[in-house]
Amino acid sequence: MSESATILVADDDDSIRTVVTQALSRAGYEVRSTGNASTLWQWVENGDGDLVITDVVMPDENGLDLVPKIRRIRPNLRIVVMSAQNTLLTAVKATERGAFEYLPKPFDLKELVSVVKRGLDARSKDNGLGNARASEEQVEEALPLIGRSPAMQEIYRTLARLMPTDLTVMITGESGTGKELVARALHDYGKRKGKPFVAVNVAAIPRDLIESELFGHEKGSFTGAVNRSTGRFEQANGGTLFLDEIGDMPMEAQTRLLRVLQEGEYTTVGGRTPIKSNVRVIAATHHDLKRLIRRGLFREDLYFRLNVVPIRLPPLRERTEDIPELVRHFLGRAANEGLPWKIIEPDALELLQQHNWPGNVRELENMMQRLAALYSEEVIDADIIDTELHDGRGHTEHAVTQTGGLADAVDAHMKSYFSAHDGALPAAGLYGRVLREVERPLIMQTLQVTRGNQVKASEVLGLNRNTLRKKIRELGIPIIKGSE
Repeated sequence: MSESATILVADDDDSIRTVVTQALSRAGYEVRSTGNASTLWQWVENGDGDLVITDVVMPDENGLDLVPKIRRIRPNLRIVVMSAQNTLLTAVKATERGAFEYLPKPFDLKELVSVVKRGLDARSKDNGLGNARASEEQVEEALPLIGRSPAMQEIYRTLARLMPTDLTVMITGESGTGKELVARALHDYGKRKGKPFVAVNVAAIPRDLIESELFGHEKGSFTGAVNRSTGRFEQANGGTLFLDEIGDMPMEAQTRLLRVLQEGEYTTVGGRTPIKSNVRVIAATHHDLKRLIRRGLFREDLYFRLNVVPIRLPPLRERTEDIPELVRHFLGRAANEGLPWKIIEPDALELLQQHNWPGNVRELENMMQRLAALYSEEVIDADIIDTELHDGRGHTEHAVTQTGGLADAVDAHMKSYFSAHDGALPAAGLYGRVLREVERPLIMQTLQVTRGNQVKASEVLGLNRNTLRKKIRELGIPIIKGSE
């Protein structure tokens, strides 16, 4: 595509039009801009332009509604949708209606220019977008995922691209980050919506029953198998099977799962007749699977079969700007369930944003439910939040209190942790998780005290400097700029 290509830009914000026009002009493109949808539509009808960039909210028409109309009369014209309504549904709608790309505002101008170049280069190729159609049904506005941070925006864009596919997805992230919500979003807004969504927590199934649970069994195949039983693969036929905590799957079951992914068929336990599998598999784990592979606990070939598209969910401490919106969402949900409506004061919100949230979004949701259920005050102030964060109801029992040492704090936390599981054993790997929870703040605080000097920090910690660097990488500790 020649650099003399013409780009049509529609946005009712003068400043946005100006910076976009300047950036594209510097890149060698001719730009025509307008502040309304009707002028853009007239240009498109006249056959003008080689690529369209449109905002969603405009004074005369919604930009998303314009996309399928443009696709009908000029199916090869690539359309880039930009929007300040940065939700998963916006990204999904843009993709469903045939947009080439979705860019959340504010966006990087270099990325915009790169997207324009890709769109022009792809114009002569048929990548299937010409067959995209607008959904005739109104998409429900109940957001499956909450947050407008840059980290969540990238996840929304990835999910929107995956919706029309059947690609296998591996979701990684700490406990409580919302891995099942992402899997459900992929299903509910994808090509298998309306079909079964079956979720299996692999860690919660006894090792000797996992194969029967997944693939079913025949009558008499083992002691206690008095009848034929269908497995989760059969129950999810035509839909999606979500395998949570895949890192805890025994090696024997891993081998059978690999065969399903490779051959598209399986046999029940005790059965001989192959059964065709028509299931999209989405897996999730909080484990480092590459580390498990090195330890001989996870098959490398299965990892590559599952990790076709990796999605990493950030912990809440990496997207604290989303906390106010999450708080409103959870308090609104509590009110819908009959609990009193609560308002969080700004200084109380600041305290929430300063908290480390080891339990992630799930921990925040639990706190909002407690606030709605246990406090008579309509307005929740900073004192209440401070009490919640430090009286043992939250997760700050990790910290050393004034009345006890680290051992006492860990002891109190573990009692609370096992109590929260209601007597059921938690997922495997607890020892490693607790060590990581202690190691991370220990190293972070030492680095802060030494102003980022890793030589001094390694001396204080009694660690080899290379060991410290390795732990910084493994634990995802941000580098503190200072004197090295």
